Amino acid sequence: MAFFQEPPRLGNQFDDDPMLPAWIARHLGNPDVADELRVLGDLTVEYYGKQLADRENEPVLTQWDPWGNRIDRIDVSPLWREAQILAAKYGMVAAGYERTHGAAARTHQFAIVHVLNPSLDVYSCPLAMTDGAARTLLGSGNQELIDRYVPRLTSRDAGFMWTSGQWMTERTGGSDVSQSETVARQDADGQWRLYGTKWFTSATTSEMALTLARPEGNPDGSRGLALFLVELRDASGRLRNIAVNRLKDKLGTRKVPTAELTLDGTPATLVGAPSEGVRAITPMLSVTRTWNSICAVSGMRRALALAGDFAHRRKAFGALLSEKPLHVDTLASLEAEYAGAFCLAFKAVQLLGALDHGASDADERLARALVPIAKLTTGKQAVAVASEAIESCGGAGYVEDTGLPRILADAQVLPIWEGTTNVLSLDTLRALGKGGALEVVLAEVEGNCAAARDPGLAKPAEAARSAVKHAVAWVTEAMASSERLEAGARRFAMTLGRSLELALLTNHAQWCLDNGFGGRAAAAARRFVHNGVDQISDAAYDDAKQLA
Repeated sequence: MAFFQEPPRLGNQFDDDPMLPAWIARHLGNPDVADELRVLGDLTVEYYGKQLADRENEPVLTQWDPWGNRIDRIDVSPLWREAQILAAKYGMVAAGYERTHGAAARTHQFAIVHVLNPSLDVYSCPLAMTDGAARTLLGSGNQELIDRYVPRLTSRDAGFMWTSGQWMTERTGGSDVSQSETVARQDADGQWRLYGTKWFTSATTSEMALTLARPEGNPDGSRGLALFLVELRDASGRLRNIAVNRLKDKLGTRKVPTAELTLDGTPATLVGAPSEGVRAITPMLSVTRTWNSICAVSGMRRALALAGDFAHRRKAFGALLSEKPLHVDTLASLEAEYAGAFCLAFKAVQLLGALDHGASDADERLARALVPIAKLTTGKQAVAVASEAIESCGGAGYVEDTGLPRILADAQVLPIWEGTTNVLSLDTLRALGKGGALEVVLAEVEGNCAAARDPGLAKPAEAARSAVKHAVAWVTEAMASSERLEAGARRFAMTLGRSLELALLTNHAQWCLDNGFGGRAAAAARRFVHNGVDQISDAAYDDAKQLA
């Protein structure tokens, strides 16, 4: 009889997660939340099946109707239309703004995102920008805009909820928005209108967007930019002086309708002051970078869930892969990376909750440093783990119709969107240069390590302490040379990120031991040490210039 390999299967994606149940018990302590997430754990299995069936349905742009009228209609996949309803119903944005759990509302919200997101074809993209828009408007002080838009952005009613885009990237570049060419002009009646091209606008089917533009007469550079709100369509559903030039042909996130737009007199509303727009989007960046971190760990979880199940179904060389020491060793390293990334991402979530509810000065300084560190660290881990996980499935991991290659392709956006690794490494240096941020990072590592009393956690605690101390010593010395400091910025930021991951994981492992959740987190902390924490080194910059 011919052999046919059984495909990997998902179990309940709450119960099977080695980190989430204990984290919820520790930080929310509400059995109702665990019950809710368990229901979603089954739902995400159902939608994983729909995701595989819907694999080839991608967004379609129709620019002209049969009679020659320009319509620029974008049709999304059937799963994306269902995801819109699920996101509203289960509060993937709304839960973060509800009062039920106080400052822990963000932990509740992102636990929902963590469970559901991997089965919804990156619908997290418009949700992240929607969350960021709501937070930005709440911080703007513009009560008229808050009253009009925030209830829609944070609604659980799919018929009422709006999503928001985020239009920052132009042909001049992504992270360096200071070169923005979009111009804002006021009509005689005071109406602002925008003129320019937005090169990369994700989720262009949203009802509104926040965007940067330069009011006429403003100076060059980032300080001359202002933040505007655009409602994309009029009452009849037609785009308001917006032309969709094309949809982007991307490596991954192919279900996300990412477009290139031309704005030709698009009506817009000024959100705050007619300058300092980059400063106005700071709350948005904190939110969207936190979403990026959570999506990184949720993607890692999906990759490892499938790779782990496959190991119990695939027999080779006389035994199941799950019985092969080398395969077990490989998966163990990946699980340790996931455990550390999970702790760092959800620490960023806790800080976001603190910022929502009047954070202390120490929390504000820690958030300023930790959020970009979490984004850059988890983004790189997500790609590495996805790559290893699909490799562990052998040839099937390389074949598109298994659905496995999509995990890697979609992960690749995570180190790019909202600041590449290098850009965020430089952001980290700037953040740490602003009064006491480095000290709170050191204190965070030390505080978490000090909580570890079990002898089996002594080595992980010492590794985290040692790495972060080395990073501090290096950056203190490197400040004498701007060239040396910039060249080593990525290794410095990654060392801080991995030190924080290990310290947080060590603390959580102690809590698990103390509260009946077993020793798996402790095993992950010990294994994480062997994966490497300290990445500080001074590679010769003269060699780097020759090689690059």
